[in-house]
Amino acid sequence: MFELNGHVALVTGGAKGIGKGIASVLRQAGASVIIADLDEAAGRASAAELGVAFKALDVGNQADCRRVVQTVVDEQGRLDILCSNVGIFPQASLDTMTEADWDKVQAVNLKSAFFMVQAALAPMRKQRYGRIVLTSSITGPVTGYPGWSHYGASKAGQLGFMRSAALECARDGITINAVMPGNILTEGLAAQGETYLEQMKAAIPVHELGRPEDIGHAACFLASREARYITGQTLIVDGGQILPESPEAIL
Repeated sequence: MFELNGHVALVTGGAKGIGKGIASVLRQAGASVIIADLDEAAGRASAAELGVAFKALDVGNQADCRRVVQTVVDEQGRLDILCSNVGIFPQASLDTMTEADWDKVQAVNLKSAFFMVQAALAPMRKQRYGRIVLTSSITGPVTGYPGWSHYGASKAGQLGFMRSAALECARDGITINAVMPGNILTEGLAAQGETYLEQMKAAIPVHELGRPEDIGHAACFLASREARYITGQTLIVDGGQILPESPEAIL
C-alpha cells in the first residue's frame, strides 16, 4: 500500500525543511520527484542528496509557476502529485508590522498555493487524475502565537481556498487536502532559538519536536491512490500539541 511507482511528484519549497522531508518520503515510496525552490544552491544540493530532480522556481510569480509545471509535464509526460509546501514565517508584532510584511507573507504562503494549484489543474484534468497536498499549519486555523498574525492568516486562508478548490475538481479525479504541522524541527524553527525549542517541547504531549519526515509520511498518504475518497480535508501532525486544556494535562 501507498507505493507511488510511476507517479510524478512536484514539491515546492523542497530545498530544505518540511519540503525536503516530503520529497524524501515520496522518493522512498517510488515516485519520480522534482523539487522546486527559489534557493538554487540548496535546491540542487538537496536534489543530489535525495536522487531527485530540481527546478528553480519563484512561487510569487504566476508565469514562473506555470512554466515549471509545463516543463515537468513536457519532460515527464504527466504530473500526478503536487505538494504546495513553500512558506515563510518571519516574526512581526502588530505594532511594528508593515503593509509590506503582511503582503510578503500572504504572497509566499497563500497566493503561491493558488498559483501552483491553478497551474497543476490543466495536466491533471487532462489525465483525470491528481493528488494535491498543501502544507498549512496548526498556527492560524487552530492556534495562535504572538508575532505570527500574518502567518496565521495565510495558513487559515489556505484551508478556505482548499475546500472550494476541492469542489471544483472533485469530478476530475483530483483531490486536494492539507497537512497541518505542529512544531517540526527545521532550519527555520531552529532559528527561533533554544529557549523557544525547549518551551515547545514542554508543551507537546510526546515531549519532542516533529521531524520533516513525519509530515512527509502524512503527505505521502494523502498523495496515494488509496486516499482517493478523501478531499477537502486536513490532517494535523503535531504530537498532540493542541489536545491539552492546560499545562497540567501534560504528563
